[in-house]
Amino acid sequence: MIKILITEFLDEVALKNLNKEFNVVYKIEAWQNREYLEKEIHNFDAIIIRNKTILNQSLLEKASKLKYVGRLGVGLDNIDTVYCKTNNIFVQPATGMNADSVAEYVINSSLSLLKKTKLVNAETQNGKWPRTSIPTNELKGKILGLIGFGNISKKVLKLAKAFDVSTITYDPFVSFDEIKILNIRKVSFQEILDLADIISIHVPLNNETKYMFNKETFIKMKKKPIIINSSRGGIINEKHLLDAYLNKNISGFALDVFENEPVDNIFISKITNEMNCILTPHNAGVTEESNIRVSNFIIEKTNEFLQNIKD
Repeated sequence: MIKILITEFLDEVALKNLNKEFNVVYKIEAWQNREYLEKEIHNFDAIIIRNKTILNQSLLEKASKLKYVGRLGVGLDNIDTVYCKTNNIFVQPATGMNADSVAEYVINSSLSLLKKTKLVNAETQNGKWPRTSIPTNELKGKILGLIGFGNISKKVLKLAKAFDVSTITYDPFVSFDEIKILNIRKVSFQEILDLADIISIHVPLNNETKYMFNKETFIKMKKKPIIINSSRGGIINEKHLLDAYLNKNISGFALDVFENEPVDNIFISKITNEMNCILTPHNAGVTEESNIRVSNFIIEKTNEFLQNIKD
């Protein structure tokens, strides 16, 4: 009998749609029990994970029966995809299934930071009346710079048009023909730094993007932009981000992802109530609606893949 391990949460209605002939072990805290994974993974033909389960080479080498990895999400930086490809382990991400949720997060963060909602709310709750003492801005007419132009960025572009936002993108892997069809301007990375009022990051974490945003990057920014990262934490050097804010190279930031998750206390201790910032626990793409879409998609693809093996 085909055996599947699920190490993190998914929609339990979707879970019921897994083929009843499969032996399913739903152990949503298994991601943090490395001893269990190392001891038991050799028993499983498939594994379904989110971003917390680390499938590195040392663990995968113990997975002698493993043929399939279902990723409840998009990023693959927690999976040794080179090892998987070399050893015929198929990796199935839920591409595009949480794009609407993340795109809404980007627009919501843009509005909240421009309106300085956190600061105005705190002052008002403390009995003050900061009607004009805290300057705020409109989203209309701003220039939004998208780093990467995949599924999520395309959703952001669509939403941004409703606010009369001009959108530009830096993505060396996207053709000018595709860009032209969507009526967005492709620019260099430096032009993003020169022109953007808001910079939103949508690239994977790899050797090329590690600390893509660092001290030198922030210094080059011309318009003191807002920075939004809902991609991967290691793309921004968090110390340099805080320095850039304190030095007024940027005017605010929203982080849904961090280099260490849960975010470490050293970083949190440097955040004050007076900062124009938003911190969220990597949940931009985990709405109730997106969880259902992601879960159903991966369950469907898992059934298809494993049924073919079974047959």
